[in-house]
Amino acid sequence: MFFLKDVFTAATAAAFFSQAIAAEPAERQFEALARLPVAELSSMSGKKIEVDVDLVASPGFSVEVVGERAEVRYRMAFNQLVEGWSWQPLANPAVDDYYRYKFLPLQSVSVERGEYVYEDKIGTVQQMKISWRYDYFLAFENLYDFYPRAIDDDAGFSAELPASLAAHLGLRAKAHLIEPVISESTTFWKATYAKPTDFTLKKRYLVAVVEEIDFIDTVSGKVLCRLPPGSSRCTVP
Repeated sequence: MFFLKDVFTAATAAAFFSQAIAAEPAERQFEALARLPVAELSSMSGKKIEVDVDLVASPGFSVEVVGERAEVRYRMAFNQLVEGWSWQPLANPAVDDYYRYKFLPLQSVSVERGEYVYEDKIGTVQQMKISWRYDYFLAFENLYDFYPRAIDDDAGFSAELPASLAAHLGLRAKAHLIEPVISESTTFWKATYAKPTDFTLKKRYLVAVVEEIDFIDTVSGKVLCRLPPGSSRCTVP
């Protein structure tokens, strides 16, 4: 019998995973909420959403194929949201995390916004580019509804399934929004002689409680297996 073992990580996923079937892009969901008046935005707390996880931007994601079966892991140990509003400096590390919210990466959108002439190095005039990037995330605080808190770098969501499904595998989160519904941070790097680009990074968050994690077939849209609260692992015959 032929024996095969391959490991696929996020570094090679770009050419490997199909996105034929997807939930509404996170960018559209965020922008629709951001356009609402403050009072109306607050009323969106409790609204159910579905978002597709960006597996290419997920270094903790891997697929190990052994023969006819695949072991899928999505590790959450380092998906700590380090924004100030997530920081709990008085947390007792024996029972709680310093960062309250965890995250799942959803989408990244780059926008070029033109150029300008600038002299960063005396006597050298350069064309400086203006680049913006919008990174979208699902921020949630109920990770341990799915599995007990433990010191384990492999802790997260996992599935065992037929190897034939690994080539078009996706991860989808079902959740409901909670206050403050959305959040955003901005970081700016000024163009220099060595790096002639003004770069603005906006991190945008949909703030929610996760109700279910689904492993999906991105070609058919079929849910292969579901992880409700109390379950961090599923098996597909």
